[in-house]
Amino acid sequence: FHSPMYFLLSNLSLVDICFTSTAIPKMLVNIQTQSHVITYGDCITQMYFLILFAALDDFLLTLMAYDRYVAICHPLHYTVIMNPQLCGLLLLMSWIISVLYSLLQSLMVLRLSFCTVLKIPHIFCEITQMVQLACSDTFLNNLLIYLSAVLLGGGPFAGILYSYSKIVSCIREISSAQGKFKAFSTCVSHLSVVLLFYCTGLGVYLSSAATRSSHSGAVASVMYTVVTPMLNPIIYSLRN
Repeated sequence: FHSPMYFLLSNLSLVDICFTSTAIPKMLVNIQTQSHVITYGDCITQMYFLILFAALDDFLLTLMAYDRYVAICHPLHYTVIMNPQLCGLLLLMSWIISVLYSLLQSLMVLRLSFCTVLKIPHIFCEITQMVQLACSDTFLNNLLIYLSAVLLGGGPFAGILYSYSKIVSCIREISSAQGKFKAFSTCVSHLSVVLLFYCTGLGVYLSSAATRSSHSGAVASVMYTVVTPMLNPIIYSLRN
């Protein structure tokens, strides 16, 4: 349990708890009171922490993919490469980048002006919807959203794909079927979590960009903020 994988997994669990705690309590209050109102300041604060923990989730999943790559393709050098200092440094860099990114996005939204009462078809303050509902010029905001989607979304995803392409190549070189199964079984949990995270995240983005339907937006929001973080510990617990 002191291995790098469990160090990263414990941090992923912490981030998932913080991620759900940002949106779910407010959702439960809204259901109980039948009041779907949130103040502007609370909305910006909620958006900041949601972006922060979503970005951290993304980086942690990428680090876990790299950990699986080193464990399978370089098993004899695993403890040397994935030493505690490197794991701590990578985690610190992930926190710094995520904090700066979420702060930048929040400050960019603060510069916008809104004409009337906003109706956001999500259970949380989703940044794309906030930008769409603004009355002032949103060119810089949209540009930042697209660039961050490519760099902070596509970059880590490309790293995950590269790691697994190397893992597949290494597994194919294993002669015994039992050895192949054992090597692949160590990646099943991580692959499941990656697919959940990116599919639900893409669902939220598409529902925000393509439609104003409150039902589809709410479903995508619940999948992203409730179902995925809830399934993560279940998937890894069953694997253990």
